[in-house]
Amino acid sequence: SNTNSKERSLTLRDEAMSAANVMLVGHQSDAINGYQATPTGAGPFPGVVVIHHMPGWDPATKEITRNFAAHRYNAICPNLYYREGPEDDPDDAAARARANGGVPDDRLVGDVGGAIAALRALPTSNGKVGVIGYCSGGRQSFLVAISLPVDAAVDCYGAFVSGTAPEGFPLKVTPLIDRTESLGCPLLGLFGLEDQFPSPEQVDELEQALIAHGKTYEFHRYENAGHAFFSPNRTSFRPEAALDGWQRIFSWFETYLTPSEA
Repeated sequence: SNTNSKERSLTLRDEAMSAANVMLVGHQSDAINGYQATPTGAGPFPGVVVIHHMPGWDPATKEITRNFAAHRYNAICPNLYYREGPEDDPDDAAARARANGGVPDDRLVGDVGGAIAALRALPTSNGKVGVIGYCSGGRQSFLVAISLPVDAAVDCYGAFVSGTAPEGFPLKVTPLIDRTESLGCPLLGLFGLEDQFPSPEQVDELEQALIAHGKTYEFHRYENAGHAFFSPNRTSFRPEAALDGWQRIFSWFETYLTPSEA
């Protein structure tokens, strides 16, 4: 019951955090903005990059970023649509990004790389950084984990890691499953069995690739849950799946981002 003693020792001061917009050095040294939330105190704290969903750098994703800070993580959510409209309503920037076929993979890796570097440079960093993404961000979380040195990754219903986008799909995305061998950290996957993108078959296909390459992973599939079951402001929200999913996310990051106490 280590957790209970931890909870009892949480003082009000420990729950304080600060959150603000920050500038990051992204792909090709472009300046982009991000939302950073950090716990107060000396740390050291692990870091988490939050990759926003297709609707963009929106209030719901910033709330998730603050939630990580409330759980004693330094967190940054880079604005992946900064170039499409830094000052605009997130919906407008998201629409422009979609019209362009989404965020190119190399740009995504560069921008998230900038957020990872910013987290590691914080004076309260413990040096470890995890990445989590939702929807299109789930695929991008996997993309980061096969492209950059990170310590843990979470894919929340990311489409087209396996499987191909249907004819006429707005995003130019290529599957990543053939690069599974490059996965450099443990992967947690959370999926809804009612989802079409990714479908349960595509999730199974990815699982087989992870097994074939001997990767450390854990997948959970939720019944009566479709896409975006983590989104409290959408009708797709499924509280039971989301509550269980959050517990698994925090347990995953605690396992791989915090040094084990001897």
